[in-house]
Amino acid sequence: MTDITQHGSCLCRQVTYTTTHALGPVTACHCGQCRKQTGHYAAATPAPWSSIELTGEVNWYRSSPQGRRGFCGICGSYLFWEEGDGTVYLMAGSLDGDTGLSMDAHIFYADRGDYYRATDGLPCFAAGRSGPEVEA
Repeated sequence: MTDITQHGSCLCRQVTYTTTHALGPVTACHCGQCRKQTGHYAAATPAPWSSIELTGEVNWYRSSPQGRRGFCGICGSYLFWEEGDGTVYLMAGSLDGDTGLSMDAHIFYADRGDYYRATDGLPCFAAGRSGPEVEA
């Protein structure tokens, strides 16, 4: 059996997590909130909360009625997005070491900053995955 354990942490390592869930794929979110939170866009992969072992204190910011964002209160690293359905989205950049993951799409691409374009050939959705695709 292959070990699928993945570890992640914030920049200062005061918050760490482990998951035993097979992760992937990573989705890039270009919505205005993710752009403000990260300074560019967020790249995240889903996992069930039940598969996460967490150490340290996560601060939560309710950014919308349906979601909240988790970050380290010491270094400010953005770690989690949660919609309250039992799924947490792990920020791909917070994963430690090689992940073996790849990105599958861009969402809320219509909200992207005007200073860049997606050039990776992946689908770009104007809003969520259920909406229309747009030109990169």
